[in-house]
Amino acid sequence: MSEVELYSPIKQFLQAQGFEVKGEIGACDIVAVRGDEGPIVVELKERLTLALILQGVDRLRMSDTVYIAFRVGKGYSASWRSHPRQIKSLLRRLGLGLLTVSTRGNVVPVLDPAPYKPRITKVRRERLLREFNERIGDPETGGSPSRKRLTAYRQDVLRCAGELAGSGALKVSFIRERTGVERAGTILRDNHYGWFDRVERGHYELSPKGRRELADWSEALEGLEGK
Repeated sequence: MSEVELYSPIKQFLQAQGFEVKGEIGACDIVAVRGDEGPIVVELKERLTLALILQGVDRLRMSDTVYIAFRVGKGYSASWRSHPRQIKSLLRRLGLGLLTVSTRGNVVPVLDPAPYKPRITKVRRERLLREFNERIGDPETGGSPSRKRLTAYRQDVLRCAGELAGSGALKVSFIRERTGVERAGTILRDNHYGWFDRVERGHYELSPKGRRELADWSEALEGLEGK
């Protein structure tokens, strides 16, 4: 099914709702008009592509109601099959609607265009600011490839581990006082990285794994000293 073959089912879909439909009006693949209502513009592509989305955004200069349309089915629009929620979120932010066309010509109105009203997720914003405020310095380069991140939590783990590295077992309250890490007790008890061993109630030492892996963070640990 080519772009041209998408035209007929979408035209029939719009006509069934009382629109007069014409193809290739100016730069638009499809324009539909009903009475005194503003025009509907539909841009067609065989597959979901960035070019299709950009065309849709450009057509918003001509109409408030713009849809993009593409074929769905085996072998087509894999990105849509894999990430429908994220794609709908993107289109919603752009103010675009979405129509999909099956291999049998069935048209599904997945998303209607509407002005986007961003909604802040309070919990995610608070988590973002907490990480920003708790992280010491700026140890990560923005845009760097995915790897083990030096988060504020890992910085606190390093400070606890560094205190234990040159000692035997230490009491949690002593580690908290020496490092200034208020959540030292939680870090040692939860032991997410397997770096600590509990030797008795309230006392911990660095585990063999912790001693091995701490060496990989020596530069980061040096940067935390005295902070």
